[in-house]
Amino acid sequence: MDVKKFLDTIGSEFYTGVPDSQLKPLINYLICTYGIDPKHHIIAANEGNCTALAAGYYLATGKIPVVYMQNSGEGNIINPVASLLNDKVYAIPTVFVIGWRGEPGLHDEPQHVYQGEVTMTLLEDMGIKAFAIGKDTTDEEVEKVMEDYRKVLEKGKDVAFVVRKGALSTDVDAKYENSNKMIREDIIKHIIEASGEDPIISTTGKASRELFEIREANQQSHKHDFLTVGSMGHASSIALGVSLNKESKVWCIDGDGAVLMHMGAMAVIGVNKPDNLVHIVINNGAHETVGGMPTVASQIDFVEISRACGYPNAVCVDNFEDLDKELNNAKERHELSFIEVKCSIGSRDDLGRPTTTALENKLNFMEYLNTIE
Repeated sequence: MDVKKFLDTIGSEFYTGVPDSQLKPLINYLICTYGIDPKHHIIAANEGNCTALAAGYYLATGKIPVVYMQNSGEGNIINPVASLLNDKVYAIPTVFVIGWRGEPGLHDEPQHVYQGEVTMTLLEDMGIKAFAIGKDTTDEEVEKVMEDYRKVLEKGKDVAFVVRKGALSTDVDAKYENSNKMIREDIIKHIIEASGEDPIISTTGKASRELFEIREANQQSHKHDFLTVGSMGHASSIALGVSLNKESKVWCIDGDGAVLMHMGAMAVIGVNKPDNLVHIVINNGAHETVGGMPTVASQIDFVEISRACGYPNAVCVDNFEDLDKELNNAKERHELSFIEVKCSIGSRDDLGRPTTTALENKLNFMEYLNTIE
């Protein structure tokens, strides 16, 4: 279905969400039509943030908002849907547009499989009436569903369009880039060299894929690495849990979108101050793994935020000479360290995915942790 036709059928004037690869045509259209405009389109930190933002829009205007997201974000909306939007509470009507990763019967990555199985069930349990759009869904079908949805929305209830792979299309193509020079895969190579035999916890998306492939190219073991293939925004908390129970240096390779999604983790890390944790945020100001859509990270100061959260050492680098110096400093010191690395948008076209299963990764990593102090 053409995105413009789809959005015209919904008829909303305000959109907020967290980018998803299956919704790339929709988000590209919104970016090219509105850009990032507080009156019409905001990319938020996480899906709960979007939902509350949409509620505020409705309260101020009385108009129906649209919240878009990947189905992995359903967990983040459960609380605001159940305790804010629900018609037994404030009865705030919202249209959700949800990319269906891990749809049963289609091959997908391991972190999407179970989420895909329960996508429709979770919506049903939250009282959200849902309709799945596929490649063969007609404009007329969506129009008829939206007619029914308007009656539901009038009662202060929420509705959802669940978007199957390839269901939406557009001729609009947005280009995402920045002026940073450092390439993420090269940054990770330098981190691997500095970390040596220390454990690494890497964040969701291309960073973990690149870490895996670099180990393969170096003919190194994957036992040192925990690849947080799902659970976006929680890699630093996993790293904190490991660092508090091991004396070895622990390295966390994080991303700007992931940090923004659950930034409260930084406050918990800063207060606990593990002296063996190195928290590295590779910041390209983009949700690159799902298409390159912007985050707000290029407009905020992660170094000052980390210092305010209690990190005793925090720096930002934009070249490899400074990166190597700061990685070495972090390796040698016995204090919590934070390193922000300014990064370009983009990765090589032939970037693969881990060839080991998530369970194999966990078992190998735990076995390795048991051999170190």
